[in-house]
Amino acid sequence: MGLLDRIRGEFIDIVEWTDDGRDTIVWRFPRHDNEIKMGARLVVRESQVAVFVNEGRLADVYEPGTYTLTTQNMPVLSTLKGWKHGFESPFKAEVYFVTTRQFTDFKWGTQNPVILRDAEFGMVRVRAFGTFAAKVVDAAALLRELVGTDPQFRTEEVGEHLRQLIVSKLGSALGSSGVALLDLTARQDGIGQQLAKGLTLELSSTGIAIPRFYIENISVPPEVEAAIDTHSRMAIAGNLDDYARLQAADAIPLAAANPGTGGEALGLGVGMALGRQIVQSTSGAAPAAYPAGAPPAAAQGPAQPAPAPAPSPAPEDVPPPLPAAPRWFLAVGGRQQGPYEENALSGQAAAGNLTRTTLVWRSGQAAWQPAGEVPELAALFVDVPPPLPPQG
Repeated sequence: MGLLDRIRGEFIDIVEWTDDGRDTIVWRFPRHDNEIKMGARLVVRESQVAVFVNEGRLADVYEPGTYTLTTQNMPVLSTLKGWKHGFESPFKAEVYFVTTRQFTDFKWGTQNPVILRDAEFGMVRVRAFGTFAAKVVDAAALLRELVGTDPQFRTEEVGEHLRQLIVSKLGSALGSSGVALLDLTARQDGIGQQLAKGLTLELSSTGIAIPRFYIENISVPPEVEAAIDTHSRMAIAGNLDDYARLQAADAIPLAAANPGTGGEALGLGVGMALGRQIVQSTSGAAPAAYPAGAPPAAAQGPAQPAPAPAPSPAPEDVPPPLPAAPRWFLAVGGRQQGPYEENALSGQAAAGNLTRTTLVWRSGQAAWQPAGEVPELAALFVDVPPPLPPQG
């Protein structure tokens, strides 16, 4: 290489950057102590800006286009260099290319849950994750605040800072939105737009904007999910009276289809209960609690002729009614307790409320008697010792 070629190689004719990656935000043109020739071409492509820095001072910012570097196209740098009188020598300056397209591959998530106050569920721990896009809107501010002299500033160098800022703002954004926990999913887009505006305002001094912010999922602890499921089941069931009527109506044909298992009696009982519920719902009054037999005449309305009695079944086909179980009353501490079924008296004996000397009474007895003298209750005291004899 001749001396002339070596001298010519020291001067740079074209300043440009072809971005072959997807994660570079700022790239410094490799000058390597060579000087940029006055009259050289500067090529700034779409989604780029070029920033000239002279001796640590930001000189000029060029938008997309092709420029011939002359004193007319370099007003700030020309003033710094003293070229306003036509000095046309080569110059040394650092050129930074800044990408202005959107970077859409940022992800965020809450490492620790965010605590919210919900009107229905109280204090709730919420986790969330999603994606967001970032874009450089002020290249000069970005160089001053974040890049410095970094020759290749990548998304990974600013990504963690953005994620920490998002998590710090997420709790206040969800809390100030006034949206109930059950409605957060339906309002994710609106909350995301609100967060994008707040983050852009917060990052304005660094020259970065957040044009898009997406919330992909908001999750709650398992116990809150169980409470939400319970709320959903209650909403599906609706009015419990209507639900009970529907269940009773469905049980009637099932009971009639199983006559060998007491289905007739079950169907009759369910039908009577359903009838009382229908009467109550149509009349708006609670059904009267009549004793066994016909209701009072005043509740029957005008007198109607008695219907002909239905033929009675043969005596051999009708079993006698089951005897009613006796109901017992106890005298404990001078107060009456009961009534108790006979099978419940063993528990009273075990608890010490029923002893041989406890007075008991049931229907058919002439007077109160000690339990130890009632033959039906003798079996309760087989394993219970008698009272201790008096001392002295």
